[in-house]
Amino acid sequence: MRNNVYVYILIMAAVTYLIRLAPLILFRKEIKSIYIKSFLYYVPYVTLAVMTFPAILSATENIWSGLTGFIVSLILAYRGQSLFRVAMLACLSVFLVELII
Repeated sequence: MRNNVYVYILIMAAVTYLIRLAPLILFRKEIKSIYIKSFLYYVPYVTLAVMTFPAILSATENIWSGLTGFIVSLILAYRGQSLFRVAMLACLSVFLVELII
């Protein structure tokens, strides 16, 4: 049997639509629980971190240079530095570690 790409696309579209539609059907009233609200508040940040962190470590030839760049960017961002400064110093730290190793 020959694989039909359009059937796959249609199934993917239906699944995506149902996933987005399910919360609208299931939760008709406003969510009043502070625990559920706080959980839902942090879901996008956690999802972004879970998708980004492995890419940071595997983006360079050596895992240690990626880890160094991550730690430098984490410290600088925590101290309130600008995004440009964080990015530049993280790239510089990765470059220096790659030169040494």
